[in-house]
Amino acid sequence: MRHYIPIHHVEGRASRQAHADLPEGTYEREMSKEGFFGPAAHIYHAHPPTGWTQWEGPLRPRAFDLNKLEATAPCPWAAPAVLSNGSCALRYWRPEGAMAHLVRNADGDDLLFVHAGGGEFFCDYGHLSLRGGDYVLVPRGTLWRLAPHAGTEILMIEATNGSYQLPDRGLMGAHAIFDPAILDLPRLDEAFEAQKDDEGADGAWQIRIKRAGAVSRVTFPFNPLDAVGWKGNLSVARLNVADIRPLMSHRYHVPPSAHTTFTAPRFVVCTFAPRPFESDPGALKVPFFHNNDDYDEVLFYHAGDFFSRDNIDAGMMTFHPAGFTHGPHPKALKNMLQQTKPATDEYAVMIDTRDALAAGDLPDDVEIADYVESWSARDEGTP
Repeated sequence: MRHYIPIHHVEGRASRQAHADLPEGTYEREMSKEGFFGPAAHIYHAHPPTGWTQWEGPLRPRAFDLNKLEATAPCPWAAPAVLSNGSCALRYWRPEGAMAHLVRNADGDDLLFVHAGGGEFFCDYGHLSLRGGDYVLVPRGTLWRLAPHAGTEILMIEATNGSYQLPDRGLMGAHAIFDPAILDLPRLDEAFEAQKDDEGADGAWQIRIKRAGAVSRVTFPFNPLDAVGWKGNLSVARLNVADIRPLMSHRYHVPPSAHTTFTAPRFVVCTFAPRPFESDPGALKVPFFHNNDDYDEVLFYHAGDFFSRDNIDAGMMTFHPAGFTHGPHPKALKNMLQQTKPATDEYAVMIDTRDALAAGDLPDDVEIADYVESWSARDEGTP
């Protein structure tokens, strides 16, 4: 148990309620420990805290247009790494076609997010049909392959040396956000039986096992996905973003942590799904300015109108490393207290990592070089 210094103080003009009823003409910035879970201070500024005019040095917000990663890969382990650290690795995979080999990750659990397309997923536990917006939890050591539809694109989130779990829902109860009963498990169905007769490359089946980043290859004269039954409380599981029912409050802009979907030892995965905007006149209706002090923040934009960002489209990824303040872009800030429509229209995946992420070796045109300038004080809006 952590024992924080018990400080509570009010100085100058401040709101009695975070994210609501801001003093006139001010912009609120939250500084907090433990990524919204620990002690916090709310500081009220006369200008937007992101109104910089110049940025020098490597600690800067970055954005990547993953739509420009056009190369396909027959194996997920060959997919380009976008961001990684010792506990998490993000890859973006465009399958080349039906896999003629099998894979197993010995480094940690995988979470596959189907951004586009879909396909037939075969694993030790059976068969699942995939579609856009599916999360697929793949426990470490699972043997699997994919027969994708044309145009399939997958964000892969590896929990290196770790396992995925569901967050503690506390006072909300076990069925909030999504009922665990909605998780779909693979079936030993007709499609699984039929795939046993599929031919691997050159008449044999190869398993490509990733461990410590290196890939070993083991060849079998038969298809190792030949299970006739299984039992237990460990399995691949599927969840679609359309089945997520986000936590919300009409009087308070809830923090991103309220949208946590999965947890891992050193990071969390959150899902932003459509929800009504706050209706209380004094409540913030955009994300509040906050410091990234304990976590690096990554957002992958899946579909819809991303109301807090300018010029961000589906298939893009933003990266906000720990150490600077960020929040809504200037155009979004104009709607800080009044939105032009009743609800959000976006699906996005957020990954918050406790350890610093490093960018992979990506083609030059993938990174949006001037993203850091998107907060420049061109139009501060009116609080």
